[in-house]
Amino acid sequence: MEKRPAPEPEPSGREREVDADARALASVVRIRILRLCLDQALTNKEIAERLGRDPGTIYHHVRTLAERGFLEPQPERRGPRGSREVPYLATRKSWRTPLGPSGFRVLVETFLEELGEADPATVRTTRLGLRLDHEGYEDLMRRLSDLLQEFADRPPDPDGVPYSLFLAVHEDAARR
Repeated sequence: MEKRPAPEPEPSGREREVDADARALASVVRIRILRLCLDQALTNKEIAERLGRDPGTIYHHVRTLAERGFLEPQPERRGPRGSREVPYLATRKSWRTPLGPSGFRVLVETFLEELGEADPATVRTTRLGLRLDHEGYEDLMRRLSDLLQEFADRPPDPDGVPYSLFLAVHEDAARR
């Protein structure tokens, strides 16, 4: 008689929620939508225009993000021809949401897409190689996290210049 492997345990409700959030964020378009709606409520049509995409496709992404709590509908307004428009504002839920195993690739692709649209004169980059023990690494990560949270908690300046920040800390495998 052939032995069958034991069935995988059913994921908990929390695990299903984390997985659903990770799937919702597994798209360059969705990450870009969240950035666009970070400090300004935009309608589906406005988002589509800014991204140069089809409004129907964008609506699917907006609906997914709203269903998972990453976007929040704002009060309805009337469009230029009297049509009903619903603007959406990012809830900032994505800031601390686990992205799943391939999430870093989505963030890198999003970064490259946004960087391709940026004025090169406004881009500042740097690289730094470090060799740290476990405590040093943990200290670096804590301090970076605290610094980023401090700036994330600042209220947006309506007259301020919008900036994006991409930070990646990774093991330098070639230097092992």
